[in-house]
Amino acid sequence: MTGAAGSLASDVLPGLAELGYGIVGVDRLPAPPGTPCSWVRCDVTDREALRTAFDGCAAVVHLAGIPLEADWEQLLRVNIDGTQSVLETARRAGVPRVVLASSIHAAGFVPVPGGTERVPDDVPVRPDTFYGVSKAALEALGSLYHDRYGMDVVCLRIASRFARPLGERMLSTWLSPADAVRLLDAALTVASPGFRIVWGVSANSRGYLSPEGGAAIGFHPRDDAEDHATELFEAARRDPAVLASEWDRRYIGGDFCSPDPPMHHGPAVSPDPARNPSAR
Repeated sequence: MTGAAGSLASDVLPGLAELGYGIVGVDRLPAPPGTPCSWVRCDVTDREALRTAFDGCAAVVHLAGIPLEADWEQLLRVNIDGTQSVLETARRAGVPRVVLASSIHAAGFVPVPGGTERVPDDVPVRPDTFYGVSKAALEALGSLYHDRYGMDVVCLRIASRFARPLGERMLSTWLSPADAVRLLDAALTVASPGFRIVWGVSANSRGYLSPEGGAAIGFHPRDDAEDHATELFEAARRDPAVLASEWDRRYIGGDFCSPDPPMHHGPAVSPDPARNPSAR
């Protein structure tokens, strides 16, 4: 698992370990205390170190990357070159399956549907930022490695993965930590998935992202953002910013579609989206 010191990894590693997975964590940072896996410290572009980490693995889960808008040069090196490095090293190591963490922002400019309509898992890319472009490139690389080399590749278009919904938009896009574990477990165990794109989203009553792709790989989310709605709207009385913006109501990428999307300002190392409520 690349990006194993990051926020998403910290949510899913304990659950995957409880399910019996033996995990090798890969990150430029040291292992957090209590991490239930072995550890390799390296950059995702260090192919020699990656090869050592991947040797003997049945699958690679690629979570490393910058999760916000950033300079093109950073995104190119970390999100695009890093993904190609991971896929190529996995191929050379004989790893048959790779699970890639994509994002809703690969299709962020898709309009929010009305009524009971749902956005398909494989809706064509309409990135909302350079970050979204980097995730569209990740999906394209996954498709190439499946078609050219026969690798099973599952791309997870993760929506809003947080401990609880942080704003009104997330009543539709929330992915709970427990459902994130279920999503990864499904992506790792489904037989012969080929190349697939699947929404990473919980079973939200107000959801507008299709559950069909997830169901097809055995992902059956159990959590619903609606359970937090009362608390969230109470918070909105004190902080109106919790309510959906005009961008949230127009496009599935929300404020990432605005002229001032959430920016990444820190080092390009295991960024933590939990530090920025607008991430994902």
